[in-house]
Amino acid sequence: MEGTSMIAWMAWTWPTAAFFAFIALCLIAMSVWEVYSPGGAPRRGILGLDTTRGDRLFISLLGSAFIFLAWLGLVGTPLWAPLGIALVYAFVVFRWV
Repeated sequence: MEGTSMIAWMAWTWPTAAFFAFIALCLIAMSVWEVYSPGGAPRRGILGLDTTRGDRLFISLLGSAFIFLAWLGLVGTPLWAPLGIALVYAFVVFRWV
């Protein structure tokens, strides 16, 4: 790999960078939230699971990935509709799960 960047093979585009920046911002925001408002004690949701804030973040991110993959497989682009669905899904997870 002479003369090229060590990460050139990754083909970073602005959406890819924005995705990873969003994940980093979520983790930072969750850390700040925990510092200023401790008490991420487990909460029992509608599924009967005991989840903390971090668990709900993970569930919402994982579910959002499946929403986007299903949309891409069934419909294709553009991806604005699954973004809206994923945001509503994340709100529901944080509110009631």
